[in-house]
Amino acid sequence: RRVLRVSLELGGKNPLVVLGDADIEKALEWVLLSAFSNAGQRCAAASRLIIEESIYDNFISRFIEKTRKLKIGVEDDCALGPVVNARQLEKILKAIEGASSQGAQILTGGRRMNQKGFFLEPTVISGVKMDALISQGELFGPVICAYRAKDFQEALGMANQSSYGLTASIHTKDLDKAFAFAGQVKCGTCSINGGTYGSEPHLPFGGLKLSGNGTREPGPEAIDLYSNLKTISLNIDMERING
Repeated sequence: RRVLRVSLELGGKNPLVVLGDADIEKALEWVLLSAFSNAGQRCAAASRLIIEESIYDNFISRFIEKTRKLKIGVEDDCALGPVVNARQLEKILKAIEGASSQGAQILTGGRRMNQKGFFLEPTVISGVKMDALISQGELFGPVICAYRAKDFQEALGMANQSSYGLTASIHTKDLDKAFAFAGQVKCGTCSINGGTYGSEPHLPFGGLKLSGNGTREPGPEAIDLYSNLKTISLNIDMERING
């Protein structure tokens, strides 16, 4: 009935890929920040951690160790706080329980904390398939699932195995693979050796597939949404010009 112009940003299920040649210490810090800052309540949060098989066991072991050391609360030095309300907390706990009942392993976390507020332990899950419900649906909480990839090509394929396409990240020292990933991963924002964060204020931000409708904001591209384009053609009388 009405033709309305809208700009939709609809969330994500963002992959963070760590290849075997990555700087492990830096990658660990970026995964922690990407997955758990703001208690994972960011559309650009990393919720799928794809690790090359050659370093999987070592990386996961160190990641779990660092996750368990995160300070949780509302003080300035805390790494993350609570989720927004009781309903959201219950939704996340049900998703974790559902994954566990289907064979997933809760490597750390997965429980409500025994303190006032809607606090959930930072949670790392493994043993789930990429097409499982918890791998595909946005939880909007401090939960990340880990997956093994045999090589770069499989990691890229797994990163794209999602109905969302908002942000993505890859950690590697191989620039050929880094730029191949950036070019082929299906998302609106890609980071190399960084986190799954949104763009800077002067750069366009938005996603593909179910992550948005194709428009971008912020950045100068955001002006397009609020602008109308007009094509004007002009025929010149050459006889008058030539006298």
